[in-house]
Amino acid sequence: MLSSSFLQLLRFQTCRMSQFTFVPVSNPVRQEDILQLRNFIENNNEICVLTGAGVSTESGIPDYRSAGVGIYARSSRRPVLYKDFCSNEFIRRRYWARNYIGWPRFSTFQPNDTHKVLKNLEEIGKVSYIVTQNVDNLHTKAGSKNVIELHGTAFRVMCLNCTHKIERSNFQNILKELNPLLNSHSEMIRPDGDVDLTQEETEGFSVPPCGNCGGILKPDIVFFGDNVPRQVVENVKNIVEQSSSLLILGTSLSTFSGYRIVLQALNAKKPIMLVNIGKTRADDDISIKIEGRCGYILPKACRFNNSIIKNKVYS
Repeated sequence: MLSSSFLQLLRFQTCRMSQFTFVPVSNPVRQEDILQLRNFIENNNEICVLTGAGVSTESGIPDYRSAGVGIYARSSRRPVLYKDFCSNEFIRRRYWARNYIGWPRFSTFQPNDTHKVLKNLEEIGKVSYIVTQNVDNLHTKAGSKNVIELHGTAFRVMCLNCTHKIERSNFQNILKELNPLLNSHSEMIRPDGDVDLTQEETEGFSVPPCGNCGGILKPDIVFFGDNVPRQVVENVKNIVEQSSSLLILGTSLSTFSGYRIVLQALNAKKPIMLVNIGKTRADDDISIKIEGRCGYILPKACRFNNSIIKNKVYS
């Protein structure tokens, strides 16, 4: 018979394996790289931090583009396009059915070490704002206050016709009442929370119209093919200009909405540091890049000796 301590160890190891399932392989981090990041944080206050899917993968949420482990590497399916969602009722019904099944799991993902350290860095004035490309709400769950959701949030539903919005958890209850017989499960969840379902499972799925005007409801997310609202773009631009520097964590910057922030920082002559696994769109623009897992590098860089951060971040 297996001992209880051995079973606990096995469960712990299984948990850790699943936690990093979607984190791509990287070379060991050099000590000099950790020191570079440490110096960057020590020498700058009010840092603007730009985060991408490479931060959330350590919480168990896959990204799209990572080599070998991203959705694109493991599936031929691609995200729904904004114009298709708006114009095709069948695509909307299929999307909401998949999102309905994925929501209970997606909504319970928890912040990891990167989210927690950034929250503490914000509290002591090292971080001014976090601009995130992620829609998973993990920075807010970790306790960060100044968060700009560049691509919106999966935790809210909006109407395409009017200004009406509803919390995603409340919308889940509405969908459940309308579709009491749909009960499915999928292991492959996507970065914005939907899953794979068969055509039979999505046929007949009922999606309500906006309760305010009867319009089309969609997640408050910037879909592929859509644009980041101009007000958000201008807000981020002002934040970059007012910040001391830009720290980029866990993003390939493949979408222009993220890369534009790098160009703004370069134009404003702000110091920039990038931490990511794999190539990025800004590799030729940024002189200081660290290759490695954010959840390993950032906590080590913040274990300062004789620093005000030491007790605050790790107390």
